[in-house]
Amino acid sequence: MECGKDITNQEELWEMKPSRDLEDDHYLNKNLGETSMLKRPVLSHLQQTAHADEFDCPSDLQHKQELFPNWRLPIKISAIVASLTFLYTLLREIIHPLVTLHQQYFYKIPILVINKVLPMVSITLLALVYLPGVIASLVQLRNGTKYKMFPPWLARWMSTRKQFGLLSFFFAVLHAIYSLSYPMRRSYRYRLLNWAYQQVQQNKEDAWIEHDVWRMEIYVSLGIVGLAILAVLAVTSIPSVSDSLTWREFHYVQSKLGIVSLLLGTIHALIFAWNKWEENTED
Repeated sequence: MECGKDITNQEELWEMKPSRDLEDDHYLNKNLGETSMLKRPVLSHLQQTAHADEFDCPSDLQHKQELFPNWRLPIKISAIVASLTFLYTLLREIIHPLVTLHQQYFYKIPILVINKVLPMVSITLLALVYLPGVIASLVQLRNGTKYKMFPPWLARWMSTRKQFGLLSFFFAVLHAIYSLSYPMRRSYRYRLLNWAYQQVQQNKEDAWIEHDVWRMEIYVSLGIVGLAILAVLAVTSIPSVSDSLTWREFHYVQSKLGIVSLLLGTIHALIFAWNKWEENTED
């Protein structure tokens, strides 16, 4: 009888166990469904808030934020230098021949005149990057200490040196692109034909001019090297790149290589115009 009771009890247990398991599974699935239903709105809400925080900004906060505060002074200086250089080049290259010789060279404005403005602005801005450091050293020598605050104008100037350098690189790149476009101009092709015709008229078999060849080879090479160094300076000013450098490495690149690029740019300009210096001395 005990065996029969055990058998009946076991059968009852086996009959009761699946129902309990099914109930447990039902409750488990129900709980999972409830938790999943609870999680979905939360995740969607987080995505919506992240999307809103990334792209939406209150209008009052937009008006309170300043627009490029560190770029205002460099852009103003760039505009002033570019305007003055453009007016001088326009008077010298366009207006003066028109008044004295009655020759019109207005076609030079889009490429030639602009390409004389770009390097002038670039090298001026690059000089303005390192000039405040020299002035700051003189101020510290006059004060007898390096712990005294700089004048407000000098402190503002020094805080915008990065922007001056990036604008200098921008104008240098534009100068290189404009220079590469010289052979594509129609006026340049006509001038080549005129030079060839003049060479035939003068019975010249060889138009080789030694100092012109050397002048162009040297100043183009120096310009390429100077632009490459400026590119290194611009890349190292990116926060992700500068953070990967030590202070000594960053200081070396920004100070030493920057002075080298300024020196190469100055020599590049002087060699480009050495025939102009010779013409003026002969006059």
